[in-house]
Amino acid sequence: MFTKEFRVLSLNIHKGFALGPKRLVLGKIRQCLRDSGANIVFLQEVVGANHKHQKQVSSWPSQTQLEYLADTVWTHHAYGKNAIYQHGHHGNAILSELPFVRWDNIDASVLSFSQRGFLHGTIQGEKGGSLHLICVHLGLFERERKLQVAHLVRHIHENVPPSEPLIVAGDFNDWRKTAHRHLLETLQLTEVHEHMRGHCARTFPAFLPMLAMDRIYVRGAKISFCDSIAGENWREFSDHRALLADVRITL
Repeated sequence: MFTKEFRVLSLNIHKGFALGPKRLVLGKIRQCLRDSGANIVFLQEVVGANHKHQKQVSSWPSQTQLEYLADTVWTHHAYGKNAIYQHGHHGNAILSELPFVRWDNIDASVLSFSQRGFLHGTIQGEKGGSLHLICVHLGLFERERKLQVAHLVRHIHENVPPSEPLIVAGDFNDWRKTAHRHLLETLQLTEVHEHMRGHCARTFPAFLPMLAMDRIYVRGAKISFCDSIAGENWREFSDHRALLADVRITL
């Protein structure tokens, strides 16, 4: 067994565009992710392919957004295709310093016009145990989220042994904290910002955060630091603030 410090970051990247007028800012996003020092990154609204933007946006990268963001820093990454449309698709992604032994994308769609999923990546420990990483982007409607959280809870009960460490992070769209309370009660999770600061971080909208939308939950980890990242470099490109946490995990 070994104990490792992980810096975990979660961010809804808004498909790589700045808030407001359509302006691709993937380069700024990539630099800020690197500057954060995170070795595990949970991303939402990552574009896997978009043939329209590829033709119309001159700065659109030749590789996928995931490959562009991960380039040379996070050599291991996984993508879960959720929303599929005529000209492409987008979904959740996880970037990792350590290799995945497996990853699965679980369909969590409830409404036909709102395609959602959970991306579950597994990192192998030295003595057979595993670190489980689940990237989440819940729906906009309360009833939708309720069913998705129930699905998430079932998935974790069935696929994550209680003895193995777990990180669940992403955009929960859960400003009323209904999903938050259910996750705490049923899975014995700890939300990092609530643990360190006494309340969930307000992360939306980034320029004047009023709603606690983005969360990082852990189980089997010691939390030493948490903050939301706001400065000018971040506010330019996303409608969400990023959430950052330092945790220590024994594998």
